Amino acid sequence: MIDYLIGVDGGGTGTRVRIARFAPSGATELAQGASGPSGLGLGLARAWASVQEAVGQAFVNAGIAQPPLDRMAIGLGLAGVHNRQWAQEFEKADPGYAALRLETDAFTTLMGAHGGQPGAIVAIGTGSVGEVLLPDGTRREVGGWGFPAGDEASGGWIGLAAINHIEQVLDGRRPASAFAHALIDACGGDRAAIQVWLGQATQTAYASLAPLVLDHADDPAARAILTKAGIEVAAIARALDPDERLPLALCGGLGRALRDWLPPALAARARTPEGDSARGALRMIELHLAA
Repeated sequence: MIDYLIGVDGGGTGTRVRIARFAPSGATELAQGASGPSGLGLGLARAWASVQEAVGQAFVNAGIAQPPLDRMAIGLGLAGVHNRQWAQEFEKADPGYAALRLETDAFTTLMGAHGGQPGAIVAIGTGSVGEVLLPDGTRREVGGWGFPAGDEASGGWIGLAAINHIEQVLDGRRPASAFAHALIDACGGDRAAIQVWLGQATQTAYASLAPLVLDHADDPAARAILTKAGIEVAAIARALDPDERLPLALCGGLGRALRDWLPPALAARARTPEGDSARGALRMIELHLAA
């Protein structure tokens, strides 16, 4: 018997969980939990560990003893699900949930943003992706190719551009500035340390530099990076809905931060999502059980 539903939003920066009590008349949300990254590109064992940690925290926050896994159904929207081998291996490692549905974090973000109704989203966090649900029920995705080849406008993409900037500053190809010095300090302080940083850097590490870019938005180099990010978001939105007929939501940790850098027409259209990806995952597993 399934007593609880779990909705998971997992990416390269962190994992967010919502839990709900399950009943035929409808689920009742109880609490939330959070933990470290669970994007599949960081390793399947690490992903499951982060999911389980966040689930445990959610039950602690709800004041409920965590039940056995076979009394819970889990819906997950995770970064990296596009890699079908990773996705299959993740599902095989299921520790024993009564039911499981795994989807891209883009799909669960879409489900949460528009309550399951037709619409489009551009989700911008550590990575980036756009997805649309059309009135006829079909879905289409734009972007989401992964870092470093894609994920335009994402935290990882912004951080990569920032690193390239300080490489040029250290070489004497670009002028130094407070912005450049802040980035250099964040990556170790000198050329040798930055080389070590680069050798170990993940997408999450690059994304950690995005707040510095936003904090120095008055610097010409930072402004250029953010302006280009806004243009990339607009290109994703146009590809999703060329006629601009569907509601559009900007989602993810950087969605609100980049709103000021969008072309004015797009900024006027974009709205705040109704719910987040974890809520979308919760709705997804509820519908899965009802099917």
